[in-house]
Amino acid sequence: MSAAPDVLFVDDSLVVVDKPAGMLSVPGRGAELQDCMASRVQALLPDALVVHRLDMATSGLLVFARGKPAQRRLSHAFAQREVVKRYEAVVDGQLAQDAGEIALPLITDWPNRPLQKVDFETGKPSLTHYRVMARQAHDTHVELTPLTGRSHQLRVHLMAIGHPILGDALYAPAGPRDRAPRLLLHAQALAFAHPVSGEPLSFESPMPF
Repeated sequence: MSAAPDVLFVDDSLVVVDKPAGMLSVPGRGAELQDCMASRVQALLPDALVVHRLDMATSGLLVFARGKPAQRRLSHAFAQREVVKRYEAVVDGQLAQDAGEIALPLITDWPNRPLQKVDFETGKPSLTHYRVMARQAHDTHVELTPLTGRSHQLRVHLMAIGHPILGDALYAPAGPRDRAPRLLLHAQALAFAHPVSGEPLSFESPMPF
């Protein structure tokens, strides 16, 4: 029997859950990939609908709408970049600057799907802000704010500047990949307007690594 999701907030319009690493946000192809955060939330709340996703390897905050009207409003807010998303990660090596931005266009690497890649000719504009939170001997704890929402954006951007996220089985070379038992990327904070009342909402989830 599937475990109940970790629900942080629920009302008539939305539900916010804390997704563990290693769980799909939505069902995959095949019977063995049907267990996911969406199915577990829908077992509790049958009217819950998908608004956005996190990579399977990423943990943290995930929002579901309750009903089609709320789904339309929340999906619009994500599409219009009206939702503030903040992540935390541990990356290989020491970032030289305390804060900065990564502006590298991204596109699907079609022969190697689901991988994404930097492509200056056909890639879509992609922007990530970062802030160093702590430096250790061999790695850096960073706060990441994606201004765009491309697939695998944070993972590719950090890899592209020479600081792959530890435990990243898709993008990190063997050393950084094997230094952590999971991808050290966590969706730590979300802020957006309530889809019905317009009230400002904000949620946080402590980093689990």
